[in-house]
Amino acid sequence: MKKQATIHGLCGFPLVKPGDDIVDLILSRARALHIRILDGDIVVVGHKVVSKSEGRIVQLSKVKVSSRAIRIGRKSLKDPRLVQLILNESRRVLKASRGIILVETRRGNVCLNAGIDKSNVEGRETYCLLPSDPNQSARRIAKEIMNRAGKRVGVVISDTHSRPFRTGQSEFAIGISGFTAFADYRGSKDLFGHTLKFKRVSVADELASAAELVMGQGDEGVPAAIIRGVLRVHPNHARSTSRLNMGRTRDLFRHSL
Repeated sequence: MKKQATIHGLCGFPLVKPGDDIVDLILSRARALHIRILDGDIVVVGHKVVSKSEGRIVQLSKVKVSSRAIRIGRKSLKDPRLVQLILNESRRVLKASRGIILVETRRGNVCLNAGIDKSNVEGRETYCLLPSDPNQSARRIAKEIMNRAGKRVGVVISDTHSRPFRTGQSEFAIGISGFTAFADYRGSKDLFGHTLKFKRVSVADELASAAELVMGQGDEGVPAAIIRGVLRVHPNHARSTSRLNMGRTRDLFRHSL
């Protein structure tokens, strides 16, 4: 009988402020909810609380606007100050049109508005940026859980992205630590003995999406979850999300923009 996977949402988090200790909050909420953290667990953390704890909060009134931001603001009908924040966090702008600014971030992710938003951020003109280095944030959280709880866990930093040619949004991994991002079936056989040539499953993204089922997107107040018992998770000490980003020469969608 196969082991059953479980997802435990860590509810009851306080509103996170710059300088707050995310690991302390994760461990204290797990204890309060009588959830034991075990070796091999995957801790999924929404980027918003990580960003807040790292001080990645910006007020539009403090943004100095460039002429480029003004031009793109006119084209996209977005506040030039917000546009400037997006430009500051981006390598390149892939598409700018009415209501849309699609960019490649400095970390290589392709997403709308460089991942900047204001959901669950207090203040009418206050916005939250992505963590400066989500993989480093994930490694730090994993290391501190090991130091304080003595448990070797994987960590996923997640964010909500739209998907090409699909309605609705899903969670994606923007930072990982402690496990291999893919379950690679290439070279193995299917039920009928056919050799699989292309099947490489993004386990990191699937874990992020699975955790969202208990974390939610609105006022649920569950910014982290613990996933246990996923057999396709393979521990690995030196991993990041860089391999999840498809190169420009292989991206089927980028040339349609």
